[in-house]
Amino acid sequence: MPIFSRISGLVHQIFFAALALLMAFPFYWMVTSALKTNDEIWRSPPTLWPEVPLWGNFAAAWNEAPFARYMGNSIFVAVSIVLLQSINSGMMAYALTHMKFRLKGVFAGVILFGYMVPATAVYLPGYLVLSELHLLNSYAGLILSNCVSIFSIFLIRQAFLQVSHELVEAGEVDGASHMRILWTILVPVTRSSFAVLALITFIDQYNNYFWPMLITKDPSLQLVSAGLRSFFVEGGAYGLKWPLIMAASAFTIAPLLLVFLLAQKTIMQSVNMTAGSSKG
Repeated sequence: MPIFSRISGLVHQIFFAALALLMAFPFYWMVTSALKTNDEIWRSPPTLWPEVPLWGNFAAAWNEAPFARYMGNSIFVAVSIVLLQSINSGMMAYALTHMKFRLKGVFAGVILFGYMVPATAVYLPGYLVLSELHLLNSYAGLILSNCVSIFSIFLIRQAFLQVSHELVEAGEVDGASHMRILWTILVPVTRSSFAVLALITFIDQYNNYFWPMLITKDPSLQLVSAGLRSFFVEGGAYGLKWPLIMAASAFTIAPLLLVFLLAQKTIMQSVNMTAGSSKG
């Protein structure tokens, strides 16, 4: 049995290592293609590592378009939306899980119905509302139209349901307000879920393409996805300069990798603390 268990464990490790390499290979291919010439990228059989790495392709791509502005715009919009969604989702989830009020079930049902509506179905009404509010072609319109997410509410709601209601009642006995109970008791206990929410929302908004393109026309407001498309057309010469396109794609995902590493650490610490408190 011990030998069988070791062999089974080794097979599992090899399988997951191969799966991880398979998922990481597109990123490796993108980065190494940025170091090749155009002819070497299309050579058959392909080369796994460039014969002469052209590190200057990254600088050339960076200088071809205002990527610093594109990335700064995307980070500003994504961080703003993450903060607003975290606050709104926390308050909504708290009301749905630990507060008593009339028509609470109907309210939860309306939110659940909203989760079933495709995002593209609300593009036209959302565009008309922003037009009436004179918020088109502005960061305010882009951020406010994404400040509430049904997915985020349900994600935090599920986390709050795992917290004993006795903790909330203890806070109420001590005279704490609902806001104080929410931010000093529930949020610290469920911070791993908030970290997941922040990670998913940041990646989603950083890569958002269609909706920002629909409501913003000013080139100075372009996000990184629209900027990459413009670079593909102009700097990349409609795909003729693949090394520069690959280089631009590689350094524009750097903020996503950084956020993932930061969120991963927070999630692991929270999981360890939760496991420790459960054992205690």
